[in-house]
Amino acid sequence: MTLCLFGLMIVAGAHADTLQAGKGGTVPAKKATPQQLYLTSQQAYDMVSASPEEVLFIDIRTRSEVTFVGMPGQVDFNIPFMFEGDWQAWDNEKETYKLAYNPEFINSIRKAIERKGAGKDKETRIILMCRSGKRSAQAARILHIAGYRNVYSVIDGFEGDKLKSGEKAGQRLVNGWKNNGLPWSYRLEREKLL
Repeated sequence: MTLCLFGLMIVAGAHADTLQAGKGGTVPAKKATPQQLYLTSQQAYDMVSASPEEVLFIDIRTRSEVTFVGMPGQVDFNIPFMFEGDWQAWDNEKETYKLAYNPEFINSIRKAIERKGAGKDKETRIILMCRSGKRSAQAARILHIAGYRNVYSVIDGFEGDKLKSGEKAGQRLVNGWKNNGLPWSYRLEREKLL
């Protein structure tokens, strides 16, 4: 059931090249969510800084990503949306190792809300951040099906988007938490890893 749900949401989100993001902006379809609540990394930082007790800020990247790339200091928890699966499984299309969905993702979000005491379960404002905004959109879709309506996706993520041309084409240097100079660290706090 869980895998079917994930598959349906991923397919449902990939129906157009770009979708209206509200307020005149557009968001690539792979970063679009049913909630249509989007933040840049700077806006996420501002929201968390202004009212840290009223929002739940979740880094949904894999354990390897937070270990080797770093993590925002303001994040409440790291709850991977996907896990590194079998390191022998290769994805030819993406040219990387395959990831497996975290079947406990929704339950872990509930636990995080309880631990933080951020408000009523499905009314809590939740900010999701991944590497570049695609997985956070997928996770927001899953949470929407589970009844969560106040889920924001950080559209430029922790590392940002890739440069399209030039000597550093393909590197994630366009935007994102790290590239915007927002606070982060390689130091992990065990209590934030759910």
